[in-house]
Amino acid sequence: MSTSIRINKYLAEQGYSTRRGADTLITERKVTINGRIAKLGDQVAEGDMVEVSGHETKEFVYLAYYKPRGIVTHGAQDEEKEIEDLLKKTHPELDVFPVGRLDKNSHGLIILTNDGRIVEPLLSPMREHEKEYKVSVNERLRADFAENMASGVDIGDYITKPCEVERLTRNTFRIVLTEGKNHQIKRMTSALGYTVRDLKRTRIMNIRLRRMRPGTFRYIKGEELHELLMSLALHT
Repeated sequence: MSTSIRINKYLAEQGYSTRRGADTLITERKVTINGRIAKLGDQVAEGDMVEVSGHETKEFVYLAYYKPRGIVTHGAQDEEKEIEDLLKKTHPELDVFPVGRLDKNSHGLIILTNDGRIVEPLLSPMREHEKEYKVSVNERLRADFAENMASGVDIGDYITKPCEVERLTRNTFRIVLTEGKNHQIKRMTSALGYTVRDLKRTRIMNIRLRRMRPGTFRYIKGEELHELLMSLALHT
């Protein structure tokens, strides 16, 4: 840890809890930093001694979740619903959070976990992890679409990196990205003269959506989990 981080993030990364659960531990005065009772918002630096009284490290849980259309990943506003709202109704025992985002009107795979260690290595743009999508647009794809899309697209403030693109039907294609600019696929297709009608994420690294239905999840475990964590330079 080269710089200081907030205490709740530190506890999450160490596997004590999610950030929300860490805030509860702090307000219950169960956390100390260098012998001093921690407060919400405290920072932890390299060399600090953090202790959590009467608390055992949680068993890490990893889920592949199919986010439905119309649901936000987190940060719901007004009448919006987010993933956590859906899970609380069906599986209140799960204390997990989504890693990354998927647009409200998009659907498909997102990883849920209580392991804060995977957040930075999974989301860091420096890692260039593959994410795969199936996309349909409003009209027939031109013959040169896949080549133009794959070679990099000027989306106004950025030229996208070369990527893998395969035309599937007259108006549907598969794309594999190793970067994640805001609304990137929609901006790329728009720059080439199309409008996205449907966007579905089907894979994150080695984790695939498979035949899951919207709003359902499956546990990531065994060899699939081992491969994921090894790719993130973490251990099982």
